[in-house]
Amino acid sequence: MTTSTRGAARTPAVLVLEDGRIFRGRAYGAVGETFGEAVFSTGMTGYQETLTDPSYHRQVVVMTTPHVGNTGVNDDDPESRRIWVAGYVVRDPARVPSNWRSRRALDEELAAQGVVGISGIDTRALTRHLRERGAMRVGIFSGDTVPDDATLLARVQEVPPMKGADLAAEVATREPYVVPAVGEKKFTVAAVDLGIKGMTAQRMAQRGIEVHVLPANATVDDVYAVEPDGVFFSNGPGDPATADHPVSVMRAVLERGTPLFGICFGNQILGRALGFGTYKLKYGHRGINQPVQDRATGKVEITTHNHGFAVDAPLDQVSDTPFGRAEVSHVCLNDNVVEGLRLLDKPAFSVQYHPEAAAGPHDAAYLFDRFVSLMEGQRA
Repeated sequence: MTTSTRGAARTPAVLVLEDGRIFRGRAYGAVGETFGEAVFSTGMTGYQETLTDPSYHRQVVVMTTPHVGNTGVNDDDPESRRIWVAGYVVRDPARVPSNWRSRRALDEELAAQGVVGISGIDTRALTRHLRERGAMRVGIFSGDTVPDDATLLARVQEVPPMKGADLAAEVATREPYVVPAVGEKKFTVAAVDLGIKGMTAQRMAQRGIEVHVLPANATVDDVYAVEPDGVFFSNGPGDPATADHPVSVMRAVLERGTPLFGICFGNQILGRALGFGTYKLKYGHRGINQPVQDRATGKVEITTHNHGFAVDAPLDQVSDTPFGRAEVSHVCLNDNVVEGLRLLDKPAFSVQYHPEAAAGPHDAAYLFDRFVSLMEGQRA
């Protein structure tokens, strides 16, 4: 990625998809070029949490809501230490941000962090194209020295695809750190960081959990060195088929019978640990308005999603695994994609979505309480 920040709003920009579809608009954020996988998010709010979600590493995010940047950028809502999206696509950026917490404009923040974007294009047409053709490689180019369209397309087609990408270690913490419990400490949890969001650890801390966040390459010995009451596997980017190390660590945790909870990438890791396969979705689930049904209760939750891969597990039967019986606990009502797994003979479960609600609804916050209940039961 190469970037500059001068005169972005007046600078022409072009977005080139790997199948040759081209959109022309204006630079938004930094001026330069960037590459990634084109995906779309249906969330109408929470763009700051989206931008700073490590699961979006190497992805160019298209916002389906037309007006973006209205509330500016603050210093309270980031989910990690930086913006992770590879590029940003909006239709009508805010001219002037207006919110009492705003500290600067969104385009200023994008430029400051070197994020190349494009505005003024028909994002509805682009989203429909991705729905029909699937998520694909893309490049955004802006500035005075943009080559001809054929050259740009050739460069986009040279970009490595998301399938087969091993990215968790690129976004995870390098050193362990601790998020202390709020109030009385009740439990200790070892959280394997595959791209964890800041609010996830906070939701556990609010429940009296001291969270020890460990790097993605943490070993089984590293996990149990903190003497955990439970083990957590986070969300993260990339293809779960490449995550052999986290799968081996999770299998060791399952063998010991320690209460286990996984979110998003962690759900895919649990699926692999149980012997199920994973596959790439055509265009994935991204946004804060995805309907999911808890199959045990029949309750429908509106949930936050960010995943392009899913677990291939049978919906209509209990499966025998090396760690006992397992079942699909949650399912997406839009397309019947597996959205949760649960072991029936060991204290372990996972969901494909984001119950920490950053940004998004709070329908699934009870899952953190379920994790606490598993640890209480184990202790008893």
